[in-house]
Amino acid sequence: MEPSALRIVTYNVRYFGHMLRGLASTLGPKRRVAAALATLDPLPDIVCLQEVETSSLRSNIVHRPTRPGETQLEAFMTRVEETFALQGRDMPYEAFYFRAHHYKVGELSLYTTGLAMLVNTRTLQVDRHNVEAPEHITHHHVQGLKERKQSRICAHMRVIRRADQRAFHIFNTHLSLPTPFAREFWATRDKMGCGVNQLHEAKKLTGFIGLHAKEEPFVVCGDFNSPPSSPVFRYLTGDAHLTCAQAAVGQINPTLSRAFPTAGFMHMRMHLDHLFSGGGVSWLDTEETRPFGDLTSRFHGLSDHVPLIARFRLAAPAPALVT
Repeated sequence: MEPSALRIVTYNVRYFGHMLRGLASTLGPKRRVAAALATLDPLPDIVCLQEVETSSLRSNIVHRPTRPGETQLEAFMTRVEETFALQGRDMPYEAFYFRAHHYKVGELSLYTTGLAMLVNTRTLQVDRHNVEAPEHITHHHVQGLKERKQSRICAHMRVIRRADQRAFHIFNTHLSLPTPFAREFWATRDKMGCGVNQLHEAKKLTGFIGLHAKEEPFVVCGDFNSPPSSPVFRYLTGDAHLTCAQAAVGQINPTLSRAFPTAGFMHMRMHLDHLFSGGGVSWLDTEETRPFGDLTSRFHGLSDHVPLIARFRLAAPAPALVT
C-alpha cells in the first residue's frame, strides 16, 4: 500500500506579538496559534515558522519566561503541549530553532530573529539539520551597513518517512525586503520581489538547495517578500525550475501578483509567502489555506501573515538497474 500523503504548514508568526503590532510578544497568540495547529486534521508532518525570537526584551517584556533562559520557541511549545493535553492526546512534535540575528545595546538584548521547524515524530525521523550553523544568504548591497542589516538564513533538514524510509528535504527561509539603496528600487512602482538584493538571495538559496538535496525530493517554504509575477518569483519558478504549490493545484494564477494575499499591513494586501518543491514532489491540495483577511480561517487575526497549508506526495523511487 502506498504511504499516505504528507502535510506541511509554513507560517510567519510575527514573533507571536501581533496583538501589540509586533512590538512585544504576548501569551494569547501563542495559545491561539497552538490551538489552531492542533485542530488541523490530519495533523501536519512538518510546521515551518518564520519570525521566531530566541530571548530578548521584545519577547519577554510582556510575557515573562516561566523559567530562567526559556526561549520563545520553548514557551510556544509549552502552549502546544498544553493544547494536546487538554484534548487528551500525546503531543507528537519535536521543535528545532535556527538563529538568524541578535540585536544588542551593550548587554541588553533588544530583539532576536530566527526560524523554527516542528517535526511530527510519529511520521518522520530527523536524519540531519543545520541548527548549529544555518546557511547565511543575506546580500549586503551597502557594505557599510552590513552590521546593521538583519541577517537572512536558510534552515535545512533532511527527514525520513517512517512508513517507507523515503528521505526528503525541507528548506525554510525568509528573504530580505528590497533594498532602497539600489536605483532599481525607485524605478519601479511595485517594490516587493524586485530588489536586486532579493534576487541575489534567491540565487544563494537555490545554490544551497542544489548542494544538499541533489537528486532527492525537497520542499522550500517561507516568507519570500515577493509576490507571484515578481522577478524573484519568476527566477525561482523559471530558471531554478521550482514548482509553486498554489499554482500547481490551481489556487492562484502565477501571473497575478495581488489575487491571493498572504499578508497585510494597514490597508495593503500582499502575496509574500510561498511553498515550492522539486525532485519529484507532487502537490495534491492546499486545503485550509485561506487568503489574508478571510474571517473563516482558524488563523484569522493571529499574525500579519496567514499560513500556507498543503499536502504533497513523493514520487516513487526509480527502480534499481539490473545488470
